[in-house]
Amino acid sequence: MLIGGISSSFSTPIRERQKQKDDLIQKNYNHIYAHELAHKIAGGSFAGAISIEKNSDGIPIAGHVPIKMPVLDKLNPQKTIEHANTVIKAALAPSDPSAQDYKVAAEALSIKSMAEDLKNNKKLDVMA
Repeated sequence: MLIGGISSSFSTPIRERQKQKDDLIQKNYNHIYAHELAHKIAGGSFAGAISIEKNSDGIPIAGHVPIKMPVLDKLNPQKTIEHANTVIKAALAPSDPSAQDYKVAAEALSIKSMAEDLKNNKKLDVMA
C-alpha cells in the first residue's frame, strides 16, 4: 500500500525504532530521576537541584544532585557531625548507590570522624 508515494511497510520499522528509543529515554529518565530524588529528599536543605545529563541522541545517561559537604566547625563539632550524618544518609539513599555516592559518603564520614575526635577532646579538656 502506498501512502503519500511511500510504502507503509517502510514506515513501520522506523516507528518501531522511534518507539524503542522513546521507551529507553523514559526508562533511563525514570531510573536516574528516582536515584537523584532519593539523594535530594535525604539531603534536605543541603541538597541542590536535580540535573539529568543526556547524550547526543537525547537519552538520559547520568544525573546529579549537588550536596553541600560539611566543614569542620571547631567551635561546634556536633553541628559538623549532624551535617555529616545527613550527607552520608543522602549519599547512600538510593537503592543502587554509585561509586561516586560511596566516595561522597566516605568523605563525609572522614569529616564526621574528625568532628567526633574534636568533640571528645573538648570533653576531656572540660573534665581536666
